[in-house]
Amino acid sequence: MQLTRRAALAAGALTLAGCGTDTAHTAPSGSPIAASPSPSARPSPSEVVHGSRDRAQVALTFHGQGDDQLVRATLAVLAQTNTTATVLAVGSWLEAGPALARAILDGGHELGNHTYAHLDIGSLPAQQQYAEIRRCADVLRKLTGSAGAWFRPSQTPRSTPQIQQQARRAGYPTCLAYDVDSLDYTDPGPAAIVETTLSGVQNGSIVSLHFGHAGTVEALPELIASLRNRGLNPVTATDLLR
Repeated sequence: MQLTRRAALAAGALTLAGCGTDTAHTAPSGSPIAASPSPSARPSPSEVVHGSRDRAQVALTFHGQGDDQLVRATLAVLAQTNTTATVLAVGSWLEAGPALARAILDGGHELGNHTYAHLDIGSLPAQQQYAEIRRCADVLRKLTGSAGAWFRPSQTPRSTPQIQQQARRAGYPTCLAYDVDSLDYTDPGPAAIVETTLSGVQNGSIVSLHFGHAGTVEALPELIASLRNRGLNPVTATDLLR
């Protein structure tokens, strides 16, 4: 079953980290996100940080692991508010609770890869980085039939050239970063989560959130309502970067 749609990235709309370099550049128009681009295809960006600043959309992205009850409460809020999101799943967590994959997909959300064991991937040697990414991809394929379009490295907000290389080896040409960190994992309370997110969000923002935190569940209704009051429509990362 196809779970995610590989979409073209809008020209000039993204902040990108280049292959093997930290120099920011702009992707050419129509750069595809594809697991195995043909040699003649334009190269995919190695990392994407935000989408178009010209469209009133944002992507809510969740680092996927946590208590089953809190995860289902998060999904319930998203359903009640008619909101779709992108979940970057930790493979070991998803493997231990495979029914959650179906619950996420049935909610209209998309699943991606957040490594298998949520280690500090930046500190690992290249082959172990690859193993972490590949093992999570294998779990996703086993449970859903697809490894998903997106990889987000664990315990680091940005990928390094080495991480990007190993992600490409595992079938993810583009790492999904973010430009707004809600800091919800620090459990500052729902009001602080809403305030921190709204203080940085703008057209095209990719917002980092987490499953498994009660404050996040409590913050979501107000956060989503506030985004929409600003005219910002929450969508999946794939739709944001279409």
